[in-house]
Amino acid sequence: MKSITNSIAKKLWLTITAAILITIIYSYFLSYLFYEKLYVKNVETSLIEEGQRLASEYDGGPLTDELKDKIEWYGTKSESEIFIVSNPRELSACLPFDIDYEALITGKEREELLKGKPVQKIGYEERFDRNIMAVVIPLLDESRLEGIIYLYLPLAKISEVTKDFAYLWMIAAVLFLVIAIFFGTILVRRLTKPLKEMKAAAERVSEGDYSIKINNQSKDEIGELSSAFNHMASSIQREDERKKEFLANVSHELRTPLSYVKGYSEALTSGIAKKGNHDRYIQLIYREASRMERLVGDLLDLSRLDSEEFKLEKMPLPLAQIIEDALQKYRPVLSDKEINLVYELDPEIIINGDEGRMEQIIQNIMDNSIRYTDNGEITIKLYKVKSGCCLEINDTGIGIPSEDINKLKQRFYRVNKGRTRKDGGTGLGLAIVEKIVNLHGGKLSISSKIGIGTTVSITLPVMDL
Repeated sequence: MKSITNSIAKKLWLTITAAILITIIYSYFLSYLFYEKLYVKNVETSLIEEGQRLASEYDGGPLTDELKDKIEWYGTKSESEIFIVSNPRELSACLPFDIDYEALITGKEREELLKGKPVQKIGYEERFDRNIMAVVIPLLDESRLEGIIYLYLPLAKISEVTKDFAYLWMIAAVLFLVIAIFFGTILVRRLTKPLKEMKAAAERVSEGDYSIKINNQSKDEIGELSSAFNHMASSIQREDERKKEFLANVSHELRTPLSYVKGYSEALTSGIAKKGNHDRYIQLIYREASRMERLVGDLLDLSRLDSEEFKLEKMPLPLAQIIEDALQKYRPVLSDKEINLVYELDPEIIINGDEGRMEQIIQNIMDNSIRYTDNGEITIKLYKVKSGCCLEINDTGIGIPSEDINKLKQRFYRVNKGRTRKDGGTGLGLAIVEKIVNLHGGKLSISSKIGIGTTVSITLPVMDL
């Protein structure tokens, strides 16, 4: 059984074969239904109507010879056999086959005749080798049964009814089978071809070839499945490229500080470094170690933020107070770089947020603003907008080229590739900021002009008080 059902083509063929067999069987039973409901019913109706027309010739009283002769004459012209008798017991002498009066007219049927209703009977007769349809029509004189008209007709067998078109039916059945097989083969091949292509493509994708595409332009479910497969392959390819790029960037970012740490450490341990340079070498080692620590910390942050299991610890927060507290630690460095800090914060804005992550947002943006601003000004504004609130951090730094703005939130992206590692951060700060903002249901946008400065805008939903 498993070998039969392990192929969709075989399953389709089984379905088509089953449909053909069901159609043939249904046609067989339908023919008998028509025989019973149409042919037999039609014979019964015709006999009753014929008997009632003959009964209309009866005017009451005892049956006359004239009426009997008239009905006898009519019987010679009719397809059915017709007898008129005064007593049902007389039928045994008239019918060309044995008859039991008690079986012919029961007590209940006699009551029906006395009510003027015809009685219908069907039974098998050996002499004719077929069923006999008979109708008994009462001849009443007021409430007295003066006689009956008995009509019977051997029913044709269904093979006789259908013999005129049996051969045509067989020819049509064979033709139907040939056409069904022909078009069924085309249908099965057409349905299974894209599935086979997808199977081969899936095997190539599993081997690392993500460039494979399935060319299926149909609008049905298989076409949609092909499009979904192509989209999946492209997504896996992009994700694989991002992973390779990410690993390359991490390796690149770690290689430089590691080489510094190794080189300065060797200089210290081997005695190559002069005694006056020991403290400077140790400071350089500490700086590069701190840089690696920040990089690893940022990578761990991104990993946690990307995890589906990560949950923000939200609570009602006065955002203005969070910003003021986060800015306090920047006072010394702002003074050293002669940067003027101006802020205008709406103290009534309350958000439902994670305090630690909100401080991380401010810290990452302020680090960038301070790093690329000298003898300038940083302005921070917090105000209400229609969609909630907006936090703007604007600096008068060197600015960012327009072609680089959309890439700033990419991981490890740096605007100036020529700048040294000590001049820049890890390249992950804005990626972390965007992720945290999105988790809070907000939006991050950046605008900048060369030589004028950069503005980072964050919109966040607020709590209704």
